[in-house]
Amino acid sequence: MTIETIDAGAADLAQRLDSLKAANPGMRARDAAAELGVSECALLAIRCGSGVTRLAGDFKALIQGMPAVGRVMVLTRNEHVVHERHGEFGKIGFNSHVGIVLNETVDLRIFIKHWAFGFRVEEAVRSGMRTSLQFFDRAGDAVHKIYLVDGSKRDAFDSLVETFVSADQTPGLPKTVPYPENKADKPDSAIDRAAMLAEWSDLKDPHDFRKVLSNHGVGRHQAMRLAEGRFTERAPLTAMSDVLHLAASRKIPIMVFVANRGCIQIHSGLVENIKKMGDWLNVLDPDFNLHLREDRITDAFIVRKPSDDGTITSLEIYDADNELIVTVFGLRKPGNQELEAWRNLASEVAAAVPAA
Repeated sequence: MTIETIDAGAADLAQRLDSLKAANPGMRARDAAAELGVSECALLAIRCGSGVTRLAGDFKALIQGMPAVGRVMVLTRNEHVVHERHGEFGKIGFNSHVGIVLNETVDLRIFIKHWAFGFRVEEAVRSGMRTSLQFFDRAGDAVHKIYLVDGSKRDAFDSLVETFVSADQTPGLPKTVPYPENKADKPDSAIDRAAMLAEWSDLKDPHDFRKVLSNHGVGRHQAMRLAEGRFTERAPLTAMSDVLHLAASRKIPIMVFVANRGCIQIHSGLVENIKKMGDWLNVLDPDFNLHLREDRITDAFIVRKPSDDGTITSLEIYDADNELIVTVFGLRKPGNQELEAWRNLASEVAAAVPAA
C-alpha cells in the first residue's frame, strides 16, 4: 500500500512523546500512543530517518522471504493480550484472502489486506539495540511484529528488508483511516436459535463455525450465550489461569490463539512457568510468552464443536465489549481426536463456576 504522510503536527507530537518518555521511562509504545491520543503507527512514522525506516511494497513477498532470516521472535497482540513466540518461518502459502505460516514454532494466519503500514525499527532497550519489523493496519493499530534474536541471520535480514525500503523517509504523521464500529448484535429474539443450533450440530470442521455465525446473523459472544446447555458452558473468570496452571501441572499440550484484524498467532505445545504480576497473567517460557490482562476478562465459555474427528473442545475468553480475547484448545493434529486429558480438564474448569 502506498504510504501517505502529512507533516503538520509531526514535530509537536515528537516533542510531546519525548516529554512523556522522560516522565515515564520504560513506557510501552502502545501505552504512550494511548496517552498522546494517537496511533502506535504515528509514533514510528514521526521518527523516520532516526532509527525508523518506512517500508513499502508487497508485504506478502517480505513474509515469504523470512525463512532466510532464521530464528526470530514473532509478536501478535490485541487490546488485552500479547502473544510472543520464538521460532523460524517456513511452510508459507498465500491465497487471495489469507496467508498461512505452518512451521509449528511460527504458526500464523495472515490477513494481508489489513497490513497497511510497515517499518524497520532500531531501538535502544535495556539489553542493547533491538531490531524489528512492525506492521500496522489502516487505523494505525499493530497487527504483527518480528524481532531479531540471538541466532537470527542479520545479513539475510538486511538484504531482504532493503528491497522494501520506501523512497520517502520524511518524518510525518501517517494518513490513517479508522475502521467502522462493530455493529450491535441483533436482539436474541431475532435469532432462530433452533436453526442455529441445528447447523452447529452438523459441523464437520471447527473452521466452518464462522459460517454458522454468518448464516444466522449472530454475534460470536451472543452465540455462546444462546448455545448454553447444548454446546457451551459458562466458565469462571479465572478460567484462563485455571487452564494454564492445570495444563502445566498435568503436562497437557495446548494451543493458544491470539488474534487481531491482521493476524492470528498460535502457540502449540506445553506451558510451564505461569506467573501472576499485578493485573497481568503471564506465561514465561523460553520460547513462548503470553501476557494477559485478567482484569479485562468479563466472560468465559467452554465451547464444544462437532467435527469429523469427534468433539473439539475450547476455552473462549471475552472482554466487556463481547470481543474475543484469547482461545485455547488441546493440542491436536487434523485427523486425530482431541486428547481425553484436555477434554477432562475443560470439564473440570467449567464445573468450577459457582452456583447462581
